[in-house]
Amino acid sequence: MATTLKDTFSVTRFSFWAGALLSSLVGALLYLFTARSIESDAEARFISHARHAQSVITVRVKSYTDLLRATGSMIQSSDVLTHQGFHEFVTGLDLARSFPAVDYINYAVQVPHERRDAFVAALRTDVSHIFGKPVDLDIMPPGIRPSYLVVAFVEPAPPGAHYYAIDLKANRYFGNLLLQERDSGMIFSTGTPIPMLSRPNNIYVGMRMPVYRKGLALRTVDQRREAYTGSLGIAFSIPKLLNGVMDEVPVANLRMTLYDVGPGIDARGQPTVSKPLALFDSRGTRAEPTPALDVGDDVFTTSLPLDFNGRPWKTTFSAPRAALYTEFDTYYPKLMMAFGFLGSILLYALLHTLTSSRRAALELAREMTSELRESQARLQLSHQKLRRLADHAYQIKEMERKRIAREIHDDLGQSLLALRIEAELLAGRTQGTHNHLNTRARSTLQQIDTTIRSVRQIINDLRPTVLDLGLSAAVEWQVNQFQRRTGIQCDIQDDHGEIALPDHCATAFFRILQESLTNIVRHANATRVKVELRLNGDWLSLTVTDNGCGLPPGGRSKYGSFGLVGIEERIVILGGTCTVFSEPGGGTTVTVSAPVIGGPEPVLSQEQEQGAGSAVI
Repeated sequence: MATTLKDTFSVTRFSFWAGALLSSLVGALLYLFTARSIESDAEARFISHARHAQSVITVRVKSYTDLLRATGSMIQSSDVLTHQGFHEFVTGLDLARSFPAVDYINYAVQVPHERRDAFVAALRTDVSHIFGKPVDLDIMPPGIRPSYLVVAFVEPAPPGAHYYAIDLKANRYFGNLLLQERDSGMIFSTGTPIPMLSRPNNIYVGMRMPVYRKGLALRTVDQRREAYTGSLGIAFSIPKLLNGVMDEVPVANLRMTLYDVGPGIDARGQPTVSKPLALFDSRGTRAEPTPALDVGDDVFTTSLPLDFNGRPWKTTFSAPRAALYTEFDTYYPKLMMAFGFLGSILLYALLHTLTSSRRAALELAREMTSELRESQARLQLSHQKLRRLADHAYQIKEMERKRIAREIHDDLGQSLLALRIEAELLAGRTQGTHNHLNTRARSTLQQIDTTIRSVRQIINDLRPTVLDLGLSAAVEWQVNQFQRRTGIQCDIQDDHGEIALPDHCATAFFRILQESLTNIVRHANATRVKVELRLNGDWLSLTVTDNGCGLPPGGRSKYGSFGLVGIEERIVILGGTCTVFSEPGGGTTVTVSAPVIGGPEPVLSQEQEQGAGSAVI
C-alpha cells in the first residue's frame, strides 16, 4: 500500500511539473508571437505613412511641372515676349502662395552668333529699365560660340543684374542636357544643386523644358531643332517643397532624408558615377546639414524611390519603434503570456480529467453509433417501402382509370350510341310530317352528340385509348391535342417509330409528358415546345424543352408544388433518372430516361386488380 501511494504521488508530481513546463513554454511562445505581430503591424504602419509622404512629394513635384508647362504655353502664345508681359504673368501666378518653393522662373533665349550684339544691346536696355539705372552686362562666360542660350527673363526680379545674360550652354555637361531637352521635347532636371542659390541644408534645384515656335511641326528631331526658341526653367527650394509633408504623417520624431542618386559631374563637365548627394534632411542644420542616419534595432527605416522628371531621387524615412507603439502594445505581449500560461494550465487539467473518462466516452460513442446505424437502416427500409407503396398506388390508379374508361366506353358509350340511333330514326320519320316534333328530335340528337364528345373527353382524360396503339402514337396525339388547345407551336422528334414497351412503362412516360405540358401552360409563358423521344440501346429518353421564362430560384422546392416531384418519383420507380435544366428567361428542359427492356415491372395479383378501386378511394 505504501508503495502504491508513493507511485501515485510520483506520477502526480510528474504530471504537475510536466503541466507547468508545458504551460510556461506556451506562454513564452505566445509572448514572442504577439511581440513580433505587434512589431510587424507597427512596421507596416510606418511603411504606409512613408508611402503616403512619398505620394505627397510626387504630387507636389507634378504641380511644379504643371507650372512650367503653363508658363511655356504662355510664351508660345505670345507673338513678342516682353519683360513687362512676362512680369505680369508671373505676378498673376502668385508664387508665394500657390507655389511657395519656387523662387525664380527664368527663360533663356537661343541666340545665334550673328545676332549676339543686337541681342545684348536690347537686353541691356530692358535690364536697365528693370533696375532703374544703366547696367553694363554681357554674355557670360565670355567667348565666341556658334550660338548661345542666354537667360533673358527672370521673375520675380532678382537682387542683381548678374542673374541675366548667363549662357547655359557654356557648361559642357549642362549644355549637352539642354541639347537633349531640345531634341526630345521633354522636361528634364539635373537634380544637382544650383550653386548660385543653394546654401547648407537649403538646396535649390531646377527643372527646364524646351520652348518651340507656335504652329510648327514637332514630329522629328530636325523639326524640333528648327522650331526651338529657348529653354524655360524654374528654381525651387527643396526644404520649402517638403515643408508640411512631415506634418501630414502622424508619427512622432519622424525623420526624412532626400538624396539625389543620379550621375554626378566631373571637372570637365562629364557625367560620373558618384555617391548619393543629400538634398534635404529634416534634422539637418546649417552647421551639420546631413547628420548620420538612424540605425539600430529600436528604429524603423525604409527607402523609397522618387522620379524627379527623369532624375532618380531616393527618400529615406526613419522613426523610433516606440513612436509607433501604443501603451496597450507595450503590455499586450505580457498579457498574452499570462493568458497562455493560465490557459494552458487549465487546458492541461481539463485534458487530464477527460483522459480518465475516455473509455466511458468511447463506449457511449459506440452505442450511439450502433443506434444511429440501426436508425439509418430502418429509415432506408421505410423509404423503400414508401416508394413501393407509391408505385403500387400509381399502378392501382392507372388500372382504375383504365377500368373506368373501359366501362364508360362499353356501357355508357353503347347506351348513348343506341339512344342516338333512336333519336336519328325519330328525326327521319317526323321530317315533313311533324315539324315541331322533328325540331325537338334534332335538338335531342345534338345534345346526344355533345354528350358523346364529353364522354370521349372523359375517357381520354382517364386513359387515352390511343395508348393501346403504342407510346409514339400516344405522344403524337397528346402533343397535337396540346397544340390545338393552347395554340403553342410544338415540334416532335421521334426517329424510331413505334417502340414496344411494357404497359406500365408507356403509361409512366405518357403521364410524365402530360405533367410537363401542364407545367408549361401554367408557369412557362412559352411560345414553342419541342418533344424528343429517343431509344438508346435498352434505355428510353423523353425530353421536353420550352422557350419560356424558366424556373425561378427555389422553384423546384416551392411549397405545395408537386409537378416535378411527381415526375421524379415516377421515373425513379422505373429505375431511371430525371434531370431539369433551367435558367431565368432561358426556358426549361426536362429529360427523363429509364430502362425499357428488362426493367422492373410490378405485378399485381388478381385480388389487387379487383380491389383497385377501393384502394384508390
